Amino acid sequence: MTLSQYVESLRGKRVTVIGLGVSNRPLVRLLLDAGVDLTVRDAAGPDKLGDIATELLEHGCRIITGEEYLRDIEADVIFRSPGVMPHEPEIAKAVEKGAVLTSEMEAFFEVCPCPIYAVTGSDGKTTTTTVIAEMLKAGGKTVHVGGNIGTPLLDKADGMKPEDVAVLELSSFQLMTMKKSPTRALVTNVAPNHLDKHKTMDEYVNAKRNIFQNTPHPQIVVLNADNDITRAFAQTAGEGVRFFSRRDTVENGAFCENGTIFASLGGKTERLMEAGEIFIPGDHNVENYLGAFALLYGTVDNESMVNTARTFRGVEHRIELVRELRGVKYYNDSIASSPSRTRAGLRSFDQKVILIAGGKDKGVPFDSLGEDIREHVKALVLTGLTADKIEKAAKDAGFDGPIIKKDDFKDAVFAASAAAGEGDVVILSPACTSFDRFKNFAERGNTFKEIVMELE
Repeated sequence: MTLSQYVESLRGKRVTVIGLGVSNRPLVRLLLDAGVDLTVRDAAGPDKLGDIATELLEHGCRIITGEEYLRDIEADVIFRSPGVMPHEPEIAKAVEKGAVLTSEMEAFFEVCPCPIYAVTGSDGKTTTTTVIAEMLKAGGKTVHVGGNIGTPLLDKADGMKPEDVAVLELSSFQLMTMKKSPTRALVTNVAPNHLDKHKTMDEYVNAKRNIFQNTPHPQIVVLNADNDITRAFAQTAGEGVRFFSRRDTVENGAFCENGTIFASLGGKTERLMEAGEIFIPGDHNVENYLGAFALLYGTVDNESMVNTARTFRGVEHRIELVRELRGVKYYNDSIASSPSRTRAGLRSFDQKVILIAGGKDKGVPFDSLGEDIREHVKALVLTGLTADKIEKAAKDAGFDGPIIKKDDFKDAVFAASAAAGEGDVVILSPACTSFDRFKNFAERGNTFKEIVMELE
């Protein structure tokens, strides 16, 4: 089905789009241009929606906003934003009455004319997705990158060719209601995350599993052999399973042994490169590359994959070096919105660091983070709603370094700078979401970078 055919199939139906975020705006414009009977619902008021609300009203779109934005949904088709859970009572009621619940991403799966390679996981999704795309480009492919990484692709589907590749990052929220599987799927890892929105850990795990459970099954499913949950996924992932491991050898996939990375498939094992040659630091980035190697081995030539690993400088907000000032290096790891991601960031350095952490609670315990703070942190600067919880976890784990708490984010950065001396590393790696102060992790990271650049 082409995009035009898909949009035409919605004519004559009552369509509701819930959430007017980045991913849904191209969808809304597509539907309006096609003359679809459209209602948009968003928790934000018209004043916060800005020019887009005015534009939609001028095109005859109904807009329902505010606290009661989900009330009395009457629709044949509902497109939900990833941030809106499908088990919201008003949405569930509409589905019971016959509404079809879908999303912009599910629609893209319906109309995409080329193979889809998709990545999910609790940590490392964005870097792994980007690395896969860069390797495919180096191998001569035309690549379209999107999904949870921030770029909607639905409105671009008609311009894609069958020989292209779409590379997607998929969140648990996007996967919950997914009805089709990608051509190739990769799960980086699964650890407690987003438990402030998912009803249970089982619901979260099942959402991740949904990347390979639909029909048709993926040709290849790559799983992390070092993670108990993802390793168990192999029982139901079909015949095309490949593994990656930083600890053990694997028969099909990629692994690291004594600092050397190998790829293996069908009884053949090849050396690819030394792990120390990967440009971006950290064991977790070795794992990200192992996953990418396992997914693409035999499809992209080894030279293109290895050259990408040696030269790719990383993704913004992911252990991003901001500047060095008077011998102090400042790193932006704002993407680290979970304790496990912050733990990985701390382990990327050969020295103890000055850590800035804290933000909005996701319902995930900080106990394990406390242990890494004890082992890898020289001074701890806390800010945001979770400051007290992280402080307790650090103290309970035996951390005896200085703990500085600041209500203001800028004051926290200044405090970290004041605590640093020549040779030190200061890293923003919050272990929490940004929503107590910022609209997303990128805004938080950019604010951090602006403050760091102001330091004298």
